[in-house]
Amino acid sequence: MTTGTSPRFWTRARLAGSAMALAVVAVFAAANAHLIVVAFTSQPACVPHLKTATQGAATYRAAKPSC
Repeated sequence: MTTGTSPRFWTRARLAGSAMALAVVAVFAAANAHLIVVAFTSQPACVPHLKTATQGAATYRAAKPSC
């Protein structure tokens, strides 16, 4: 028979597990926010390229340079 006291809900293990889960979610959210910021602030169409076509298999240049 119990004495009327309920066990504590927030035990040390639950607090540690909740803190670790919150830390993982915070790192995931921060990484995604960084990727979104980089995607909007970068200029992927403006890349350094060769101005003229040269002979050779290993030379690349932009199809439509924009800068």
